Amino acid sequence: MRVAPETPRDRAVVDPVLVDPVRVDAVRVERVPVDTVLVDTRGRAMRDLRISVTDRCTFRCVYCMPKDVYGRGHAFLPRSDVLTFEEITRVARVAVAHGIEKIRLTGGEPLLRRDLPVLVAQLSALTTPSGGPVDLALTTNGALLARQAARLHEAGLRRVTVSLDSLDDATFMAMNDVGFPVAKVLRGIEAAQEAGLGPVKVNMVVKRGHNDHDIVPMARHFAGTGVVLRFIEYMDVGTTNGWRLEHVVPSAEVVERIDAAMPLEPVPPQYPGETSARWRFRDGGGEIGVISSVTQAFCHACTRARISTDGTLFTCLFATGGHDLRGLIRGGASDAELADAMAAIWRGRADRYSEARGAAEPLAAHGHRIEMSYIGG
Repeated sequence: MRVAPETPRDRAVVDPVLVDPVRVDAVRVERVPVDTVLVDTRGRAMRDLRISVTDRCTFRCVYCMPKDVYGRGHAFLPRSDVLTFEEITRVARVAVAHGIEKIRLTGGEPLLRRDLPVLVAQLSALTTPSGGPVDLALTTNGALLARQAARLHEAGLRRVTVSLDSLDDATFMAMNDVGFPVAKVLRGIEAAQEAGLGPVKVNMVVKRGHNDHDIVPMARHFAGTGVVLRFIEYMDVGTTNGWRLEHVVPSAEVVERIDAAMPLEPVPPQYPGETSARWRFRDGGGEIGVISSVTQAFCHACTRARISTDGTLFTCLFATGGHDLRGLIRGGASDAELADAMAAIWRGRADRYSEARGAAEPLAAHGHRIEMSYIGG
């Protein structure tokens, strides 16, 4: 068995990410010998896989890709470093054999990846060891969603999550920092619903003093629409977003504000390890969710692995290093060897960054943490 060493992120050259796709029937099928579902050192199974398909984005959100870091001269990954669709599907197939039930495509902005429906078709054809379909979803900023929603659904995408941080144009434009209007994102959400990509989820990252005044207006807007609105505590992902604890609006405060205007009641989780705590409107107008990774860390139940655009496997959103799967793939490793490598990595996993941060313990993730735009949210 060959296990690639941990390596830091390398983004040294500029080149467009335009990777020629392969046909679905061109993907090599090989049965992956797997004995059991993978469990890490803290008893957490590997169930969810997030795959970043590009490190580029149409926005420059202040909490993710601030313009002073990701400006015109920023060096994105060169074409040769980016996993092809065939390579992504191969990694996903091995991961599914190991127990992965959910795959989410992320970025950057994944809709910037050319011919993305081809990849969606390949991934949607995967089946779990029990014979069921893989739950395939995508997270997007919504800027390109209106024109692509129907094609993505036809290719096999089932669900979509849209990032939207405010309904107020001035606030939203200030946060995306490229002057993109709210109306076009709302149109993308409507197109996703019309295409059958539901229930559509909308993620709002709440930053005190920037958009927290829009908490209740957002809840009012999406109540009764079938859209599930989720409020995410502002996180210290990476090292470039200027995170400070005083900018965090605790989820408990979010719920309190909404409940005062639109009474809520708690809803049980849909499955073990669900990251979003669910609340529904007492008048039957749907539900909201809150993701409390700062004030109520859920590391103990985290089942997520992440694959970066260049094929690095990360076992934590707050990692400082990962494991090079691309080197194994392009170095001629068999699917069995790739499966063994992934198993060794996950079984050695001990990450609990958010819990340690919340308990004021010394943090293992010192140094340059991986940026969200590189690893996906």
